[in-house]
Parts: sequence; C-alpha cells; structure tokens
Amino acid sequence: MRKLLKNAIVYTNNKFEKADIEITDSKITKIEASIEEGEFDVIYDLKNLYLLPGLIDVHTHLREPGFIYKETIATGSMAGAKGGYTSICAMPNLKPTPDCLENLQIELDAIKKDAKINVYPYGTITKGENGEELADFEEMQKYVVGYSDDGKGVQNEEMMLEAMKKAQSLGKKIVAHCEENSLLNGGYIHDGQYAKEHGHKGICSESEWRPIARDIELSRKTGCNYHVCHISTKESVEIIRKAKKEGVKVTCETGPHYLVLNDMDLQEHGRFKMNPPIRSKEDQEALIKGIQDGTIDMIITDHAPHSKEEKSKGLAGSSMGVVGLEVAFPVLYTNLVKKGIITLEKLIELMNTNPRKIFEIGTEIKVGEKADLTVYDLNEEYDIDSNTFISMGKATPFDGTHVFGKCKMTICNGEVVYSEM
Repeated sequence: MRKLLKNAIVYTNNKFEKADIEITDSKITKIEASIEEGEFDVIYDLKNLYLLPGLIDVHTHLREPGFIYKETIATGSMAGAKGGYTSICAMPNLKPTPDCLENLQIELDAIKKDAKINVYPYGTITKGENGEELADFEEMQKYVVGYSDDGKGVQNEEMMLEAMKKAQSLGKKIVAHCEENSLLNGGYIHDGQYAKEHGHKGICSESEWRPIARDIELSRKTGCNYHVCHISTKESVEIIRKAKKEGVKVTCETGPHYLVLNDMDLQEHGRFKMNPPIRSKEDQEALIKGIQDGTIDMIITDHAPHSKEEKSKGLAGSSMGVVGLEVAFPVLYTNLVKKGIITLEKLIELMNTNPRKIFEIGTEIKVGEKADLTVYDLNEEYDIDSNTFISMGKATPFDGTHVFGKCKMTICNGEVVYSEM
C-alpha cells in the first residue's frame, strides 16, 4: 500500500520545510521537495497544512479493564487519534490492577483487540496499588513502559527505595504520582485564594513537593530513572531544576490545565476538579518558566474520564479527573504558541521529541521510520464543545473555549486512523 502526502509543511530534522512524503505500508520511504504523482494507492493534497510527528502522551487513563462505564481502550485510543496522538501510555489504576503478568494480560489482550493507535501499559509499583508489597516487576518487564501507582503516592520510603532498586536493575522507570496523604486533610482544590473565598477545603502544595524531594534523594542513591507525574507547584519545579543540575536521573511532566489556568479561573463545577489541583498564578508562572528552560520535559493530558454523574457534584463532591486528548494541542497552541510564550518547535519537543526519547516510544518524521503522523490546520478556529468528543468522558475545564488548530488527519503505522479530509 503506497500513499503520497503532497504540499505539506513538514516538521523534519527539527525544522519546518515544504515537502511531499511517500509512505509504503507502515514506513516513510521518501521525503522530498516534490514527488511525482505515479502509481500510488491514494494521494492526499495537504494544501500547506502542517504535518507533525504523531503526538505522544505518557499519562492517560483508558479505564479498561474494570471501569468501562467511564472509558474503553477503543474510545480512549480513538479520542487520542482525533487529537493527533499516535502513542499513549495507559495508567494502571484498573481492576484488576496490572501488578502481575496474569492481570496485565487482560489489558494487553484488550489493547491488541481494540486500540486504534499505539497503547503502552504501565505495571503497578505495588500489588493492588496498596503500597505494602512490590508488584511482580520482572515478569511484566517486557510488556510495560514503566511502573507507577498512579492515583496514589507510595507513602513508605523503604518501599519506594526497594522499587527504585528493582526498576534500576531491570532498566525500567519509576513513574511517580507524588502525594503525601498525611497532608491532604480532606482537601479537594488548591489551598489558595479561591478556596478561602468560597469556603472549600484546600490541598497544600507541600503534599506534592515533599514526596518529590524524598524520591529525588532515593533516585540519587539508586541511580534509578525517576519520572514525576503531573507537577503543579512552583516548589516542585525548583526541586527538580536543582536535581537535574546535580545530575540526578529525574524527568517530569505537567498538564495543559496547569499551564493555562490558575485557581482564580475555577468555577463551581466538577470539570475544574482534578488531582493535583489547578494551583495559584505564581505556580502557573513557575510551570511556564519550567517548560521554557527545559526543567519540565513534556506536557501530558492526564486524560481521566468519569461518568456524567460522577462529574456533576460540584468541586466538593465530583470525582477527580478531566479529559484532554482531544483538546490538548489546540489549547496549548492557542495559549502558548500564538501568545509567543513558546515556539511551535518547542511545543513539538514537549509533545513528541522529549517523550519519544525519554520513554523510547513513538517516532519522528524521517525516512525509514514508522509513519506515525498528524495533520493540523493551525488557522482553523472554533469553540471547544465536549458534546462532540469521541471520549466517553466530557469533563474539561476548556469547554466553550475559543481555540486555533484542528486535527485533520492522523496516520498510525502507515494507516489513516482518523480523518476530516
């Protein structure tokens, strides 16, 4: 099967250039200024649309097995395709939890059967994510992208030390949700101005940055590759910045909502509730500085779908988590690139290059590479409407937001998996 993509603005060799691309079966076989329209099975004229490497998200929740009333691998991966993603990593807070090969196999079988794009699972750090006994790292190592107890922090320092030693010996990552339970005090939004003005219980910043500081010392001691999930506080940025300068093997991520919003943008609705919470303007500014200077390696969605009922109980009563796969790129392009905060090249670095290199998944646009590509019209503008989402989850703080950038086509493994063309 041969495809020709004509007249695209292609991101290749870390820059944009006008080019045509030939795809044969699953691989990119030519990138040239102009390719003759010969014997191709299909030809797409992209008419100066942007052709980007498929986006990569190392932090999503696909909810299968165990919670398919919230999302399935089919719907979640298709939502990813609609947003321009070709590789996503699935978090392990499932039922059963993938803490041994037998449990993981249920998820692997569902991925093989239903995934529309590349889906890479995590194994848990501890059995049942209970924090009491290490999961079976060795028997899962060939099938997982790393180990995480996402949704729960590993409270016990000795347990985390053992996990890092084991992961390091296997050449795998520990991917940590950092949250100290003893500091939560029933909070559910940021412990800041909005919480005080509206009588809400707050989550303090220390509940996030204190376990990060602890784990960085453990990573220093063990040499383990340590990746911090969804950082949201200025202290977290500074602790990680310092550790990187000292040579600790630490990487980190943040989400679009932490970069674009602060706690004074909150509304009394469950679509503004996630964990960690949207923090203060100072935190938001520190996170932006963190992506600009390279302290923060990548932007993830933390796509976390829930049912309509679970998200309809306001800030206090709703489940934690918002969806993001279908809106992340346009939200970030509109609020960061178009406002001159970062370049489009930097955004691609945060959404493809860095996660690709650090997690060793996904591809770049290069001859011989797998054809994982996304086509974006950066000039198309529209209002985000969650009713049009493919994801079963509809809760996003960006509902109704005016954005630029529409995904027109996604190609994964050489096959068109989503198209508006």
